[in-house]
Amino acid sequence: MPTETPLNYADRDPALRPLLDRVLAADDRARVEPLLADLGELAAGDLDRQAALADAHPPRLVQYAADGERVDEIAFHPAHDRAAAIAYERFGLAAMSHRPGVLGWPTKVPHTVKYALSYLYVQSEFGMACPLSMTDSAARILRLFDAERYADEIAALSSTDPGLRATGAMFMTEKQGGTDVGLTETVATDRGTHWTLTGKKWFASNPSADVILTLARVPGQGDGTRGLGMFLVPRLRPDGSRNTIRIDRLKDKLGSKSIASGEVTLDEAYATPVGQLTDGFRQMAEMLNVSRLSNAMRATALMRRAVRESVDHTRVRHVFGKPLFDQPLMRATLLPMILDTEAALHLVIEAAARLTEADAGDADARALVRVLTPLAKHTLCKRARTVTGEAMEIRGGNGYIEDWVNPRLVRDAHLGSIWEGSSNVIALDVLRCMRRQQAHATLADAYGDRPATRDRWELLRKKGDTLLQLPPDEQEMRIGRYADELTRAVMETLLHDQADHETRTTGDGRALLVARAYSAVTDDPAALPRPALDHFAALADGGRVPLADLRETDRA
Repeated sequence: MPTETPLNYADRDPALRPLLDRVLAADDRARVEPLLADLGELAAGDLDRQAALADAHPPRLVQYAADGERVDEIAFHPAHDRAAAIAYERFGLAAMSHRPGVLGWPTKVPHTVKYALSYLYVQSEFGMACPLSMTDSAARILRLFDAERYADEIAALSSTDPGLRATGAMFMTEKQGGTDVGLTETVATDRGTHWTLTGKKWFASNPSADVILTLARVPGQGDGTRGLGMFLVPRLRPDGSRNTIRIDRLKDKLGSKSIASGEVTLDEAYATPVGQLTDGFRQMAEMLNVSRLSNAMRATALMRRAVRESVDHTRVRHVFGKPLFDQPLMRATLLPMILDTEAALHLVIEAAARLTEADAGDADARALVRVLTPLAKHTLCKRARTVTGEAMEIRGGNGYIEDWVNPRLVRDAHLGSIWEGSSNVIALDVLRCMRRQQAHATLADAYGDRPATRDRWELLRKKGDTLLQLPPDEQEMRIGRYADELTRAVMETLLHDQADHETRTTGDGRALLVARAYSAVTDDPAALPRPALDHFAALADGGRVPLADLRETDRA
């Protein structure tokens, strides 16, 4: 297969290591460095090859054994299993948030480290991030809401032992309800020692999971979301027999082909409640918020891969006597792709850092990550569709050919805006945060004290106050664009934070150049800041930018 991939994705990322230098404690930064090197090399090599094979050979549903017994098993290509082993076992990506000792950490691994490593992994294998995220989220929900009862399940979900580890899934969507989970029709029946669930789930990714969390209607508990309880449905009953989870068919998806998604019937399936059954919707919301941050991380990874493919291609492709990379119009095309990808990484790592603080009991961080997560999901997943599409066009005819990675990047990018809530649903979640918690003011309080972005935050605070005074239908019509403005303001602020750090600690002006260029493009999407074009190679590939060059620009 043709390839222009570099030898190590971590080495070729101009933003990742400097960002981790700023946000991680010294001990954590030292521990993660060899992991960045190892996973960066794997992602650019063996993992990338396995991902291509797994995408070309999707899972198959095996409903019956040779003797006619119903088995409902999924047959995976060996490349899928190899990619899974790298994620679950070698790097413990689903385990590291739940127990000490993973990858040598004396404590649970910070979310910042998990998302940084996952970001490298997803640049080659997007699909596996779905069951990884659900396994991580399932362990989180059980730990938060019913840790004693489900200690064994938590241990299995957070194991890196190939003989012991389990995968998780969440079956929420039903055909008649879609996003409106209040229309869930699956019914729970109390059998004394356990419950049984009867109903159909329309989108069930990782349907052969060992541990499934799902919502079902509890008799007498009320209508809508109030009537929903959360249940754990195991693949095997306590006696070892197969639970009555029937996989009716697998979805023929546009992307994420390496993993299975299906339609499932629960036929009086054995189940046990998770925590208080009256908390079902709240538990689901907690699980979704973490999964949505994972979606934003995946979108960022796809953008980084697309940008790298484009930069590498334009360096070797000569048109009219010189490389595409050196031609002004191509630089104008690449510049916003580069800036948005770097800004996206800062937002994902910032949200991860706040999540770590929230898990440690910081109420302010919890309020902040509650709104940062839907903002990131809303803006970054939509932007990934554009960036991957631009990268396909930059490669030209080859970009449209399945021998190259671009078609897979485009297919996978479209999933991020749909999974765990479409863009409109996520925008309404941002509006909900504003109505209930004045989330726009929370953001302005957290990020509005920096000189570089103070005026923007004052304007956005007033704009948010005005929006909330409008009739509800007008609020809903305007929230999508306003959510994007909030996201861009957060990212702009974070880029300036990074610039302040690097100019102070290293004397390198690259981060300052990125921040200034991003601010200019935010004010005027057609802007082409001269310093960014003069130092374009440093923006695209990394490398020092003399601060003196930027000071000359200030004087000019």
